[in-house]
Amino acid sequence: MEGKGGKRKSERPYKGIRMRKWGKWVAEIREPNKRSRIWLGSYATPVAAARAYDTAVYYLRGPSARLNFPELLVAEFGSGGGGGAGLNDLSAASIRKKAVEVGARVDAVEASVTAHEDDASPSELKPCWFQEKPDLNEKPEPEDPDGEYW
Repeated sequence: MEGKGGKRKSERPYKGIRMRKWGKWVAEIREPNKRSRIWLGSYATPVAAARAYDTAVYYLRGPSARLNFPELLVAEFGSGGGGGAGLNDLSAASIRKKAVEVGARVDAVEASVTAHEDDASPSELKPCWFQEKPDLNEKPEPEDPDGEYW
C-alpha cells in the first residue's frame, strides 16, 4: 500500500487536482454538505489547476481553507479584512466561473513562461509579423533578391 501512496503523491503535486491520461490537469471540488462536485476545468499545467482549486476552496470555506498556495491569498483576495463574509452565498456556477478565470490566467502565464524558456537564444529568433511593423504603403521587397518576384 505504501508504494501506491507514493505514486499517487507524485501524480498529484497539489490538493484537488489530478492528471488525465493524455496529460491535461483537471481540478474539481466537493460542495460542502453535498455529494455533488464542482468542475473547475482542465488545464495544461498543475499550477493552474491548483490555483483554480484554491480559488474555489477559498470561496467555499473562507479564510480557514487549506490552500495549495496560501502565500497568494492576500494577492488574490485582498487582505481578508471581511474574513469571508458573503462567500458562502455564491452559487456553484459563480464559484466555477471565478475558479476558471484564475486557472485560465495562470495557465496562460505558465505557458508563456515555458515557451520563453524553450526558445533559442534571441540572436536565433526570427521576428514575428507583429514585431516587424511593416509600412503598408511600400511595395514588398523579395526575400531572394536574385529570384523572380513577379
